[in-house]
Amino acid sequence: MFDHFTLKGEFFATLEALDRAIARRVAASRCSACGGPLHAGNYPRKPRGALIAPEGEAFVVRFSFCCGREGCRRRATPPSLRFLGRRVYLAVVVIVASLAAQAIDVASAQPTGVPRRTTRRWLTWWRGPFLATEVLLAIRARLVGVDVGRIPRSIIERLPGTADEQMRTMLHLLAPLTTGSVLDGSCFLRDIA
Repeated sequence: MFDHFTLKGEFFATLEALDRAIARRVAASRCSACGGPLHAGNYPRKPRGALIAPEGEAFVVRFSFCCGREGCRRRATPPSLRFLGRRVYLAVVVIVASLAAQAIDVASAQPTGVPRRTTRRWLTWWRGPFLATEVLLAIRARLVGVDVGRIPRSIIERLPGTADEQMRTMLHLLAPLTTGSVLDGSCFLRDIA
C-alpha cells in the first residue's frame, strides 16, 4: 500500500529545499505584531520516520524566526512540508501510517513501525478536529468529491501525478496547519513548486 512511495533522502532534501524557500519568504516579511525585522531563530527537531521514512530523520532543522525589535521578540515559524505542527513524527509518516491503517480498516499500522495507539490518535484527528479546519474547506473547494468519511485517503485519491507528487501536494495542502505564529501562512506557500 505505502511501499510505492519512494521516501528516500532525495524526497526529504526536496522538502527541505521547499521549506527553505518558504522560510525566505517569511524572513522577507516583517514581524506581524510590531513590524520589526525578523532574524533566524531555527531550532532542532528530533523527527521520527518509523519504518516508513528513516532517511527523513536526518533533516532536523525547523526553520523559524524571531522579531529583532527590543521588547517584542515574537516568534514567526513558517509553514512546513516536513513537520506537521508539534507532532514528533514527520508529516509524511502521519499521512502514510493513516493511509495504511485505513487500508487494513483497523487502527493498527504495525508494518509502518508506528504504535497502534499513535495511529488511532491520528485517525481520530483526521475524523474529528481536522474536519473543522479551514484547510479542509480549501481542499474540498479545490478537489470536488472528497469523502470526509475516508480522509486522508479520499484526498490523496483525487490528487494528480505519481505517488510522490501526490504526497508532496498533500503536504503542501496541509502546510498551513503547521504553524500558528505566521498569520495567513498559506500566502507564503503560493507558487512554491
